[in-house]
Amino acid sequence: MLRRLLVFLKPYRLQVTAATIALAIAAGTVLVFGAGLRWLIDEGFARGEIRLLDRALIGMFAVIAVLALATFGRSYLVTWLGERVAADLRRAVFDNVLHLSPGFFETTRTGEVLSRLSADTTLLQAIVGTSASMALRNVLMLLGGMTMMAITSPKLSLLVCLVVPLVVGPIIVFGRRVRALSRTAQDRLGDVGAHLDETLNAVRVVLAFNHQAADVAEFGGRVEAAFTASVRRTSLRAALAAIVILLVFGAVGVILWIGGHDMIAGRVTAGELSAFVFYAVVVAASVGAISEFAADMQRAAGAAERLFELIDERPTIAAPAEPVKLPIPARGAVALEHVTFRYPTRPERPALDGIDLSVAPGETVALVGPSGAGKTTVFNLLLRFYDPNEGRVLIDGVDLRRADPADIRARIGIVPQEPVIFAADIGTNIRYGRPDATEAELRAAAEAAGAAEFINRLADGYRTYLGERGVRLSGGQRQRLAIARALLRDPALLLLDEATSSLDAESERLVQQALDRLMRGRTVLVIAHRLATVLKADRICVLEQGQLVAAGTHAALVAQGGLYARLAALQFDSAAE
Repeated sequence: MLRRLLVFLKPYRLQVTAATIALAIAAGTVLVFGAGLRWLIDEGFARGEIRLLDRALIGMFAVIAVLALATFGRSYLVTWLGERVAADLRRAVFDNVLHLSPGFFETTRTGEVLSRLSADTTLLQAIVGTSASMALRNVLMLLGGMTMMAITSPKLSLLVCLVVPLVVGPIIVFGRRVRALSRTAQDRLGDVGAHLDETLNAVRVVLAFNHQAADVAEFGGRVEAAFTASVRRTSLRAALAAIVILLVFGAVGVILWIGGHDMIAGRVTAGELSAFVFYAVVVAASVGAISEFAADMQRAAGAAERLFELIDERPTIAAPAEPVKLPIPARGAVALEHVTFRYPTRPERPALDGIDLSVAPGETVALVGPSGAGKTTVFNLLLRFYDPNEGRVLIDGVDLRRADPADIRARIGIVPQEPVIFAADIGTNIRYGRPDATEAELRAAAEAAGAAEFINRLADGYRTYLGERGVRLSGGQRQRLAIARALLRDPALLLLDEATSSLDAESERLVQQALDRLMRGRTVLVIAHRLATVLKADRICVLEQGQLVAAGTHAALVAQGGLYARLAALQFDSAAE
């Protein structure tokens, strides 16, 4: 998993090279101190020459200056690389997630995706931007220190080499366990993010039902689970660091004891022993730091695994290798031929069962029926959010499985029951389906949707910021903005999903007027329970348990009796009738 991160570093080879050079210079200057220490003790202190101390001080300042400049370059470049890789990762994950099919989100929580985009990328940013460079620096210090130790005293260096297997073993064994615990900790953190996202998005419902205490308790349980998983990972990582330090510095103590006997016996000089001690400390510190980094790498591997799972996820609905082009100009003809469909999460029961439906260009057809009858599923298939298990869905004579989903959706407009308003200004929200629209086109769409009258009363007009989910607007105002968005898109096929069902009488009147303007000259499919929309439809199709059980005008269906007549008696106002 971590090797795959190299793909994100490839575009920045120049920065990686510069950072590596700066890192090597910084490591080299530290090693120079050991050689200088040996020279100062053997040449300066032993001979009692004061001028050598002066030269040593000047040399030390020169080395420090080089070390400071190299450290600045390394720190800046690796931090830049960490931020850059994290940003590119976030973009890659987000880009792939937005192209996944709706079925993916039936089984994956939005909060889990948010956690991976934030917490996991932040962890990898720290690895690339800090830990990796420090680890590489310590590797260079380790190799350089051991080389200088071998030059200074081959005998003592050989003893050091015997200790290496004792240190590497715990790193390998503990590292695997740390990786598993890191993945678990990140998953529990994802649970926290998912619950937080779900609760805050429904905060009004939480308050209305006085559910704060229960939600706080559940959130606390998830936080504690994340804490417990993190503590287990941290304790194992700390144990690894403690064992490595114990082994390394214990070995250094024994080696120094042997070196002290050699110096007393005259086999090494005081300068050589001092230099060896310096390099031994450098090597020991480097090994300790590398063991810490090994634990970080295992934690990062768990985070990378979670991110690349999202990047590797493939949409179940995609354009074929050679998509068929939809005819131009668009006519808006719709046909469902022997369509049977089961949702992936509910395969035991068909949402549509052998449906046959044909809608001519410019015709308005209303879909009615009880909840779960399959009305929304028809819309989902037309938008090619899913493909039917059996049969065909066609728009303008083209089987949607042979077309590019982007081309299909480009000629469809939808006004949902609960309009989606983004945290942006009014103009941006209306232009959502057509960002290149001119100001005149924007205003014309708002006027036709009956939205201009309330927009012009706002202090900032079309630049008014609407807040999260459009909280500054009423339900009717949000619905008229959704209609303006559909008008600006100018679709050949219009899908209306109970667009007036949750509005008061006055708002419904205004929205219905806007819908009447929107529906002119287009093919329209309406999911509706309200009388006004159903009566104006050219045809009403009655769905029950995924089957088309009746079709005709309002009067004909009422006269036939059956399901529609019962729904009409329950839902339609007798005075309006």
